[in-house]
Amino acid sequence: MKNKDVGLRIRVEKDLREAFQVACSAEERRASEVLREFMQLYVDKHERGQGGLFSIPMRPET
Repeated sequence: MKNKDVGLRIRVEKDLREAFQVACSAEERRASEVLREFMQLYVDKHERGQGGLFSIPMRPET
């Protein structure tokens, strides 16, 4: 893995953070490793012109 030279700080709900850490621990993975993987997948899809990983349906205009 490349050297990591910057950080990213986000704020999430406590319950979500705890559930995420439990899920990561269950797979014997560090939360930071999983987040970097999510970020890379998102960037890869964007660069291929496929949009984000998570499609958000457009609301009809009223």
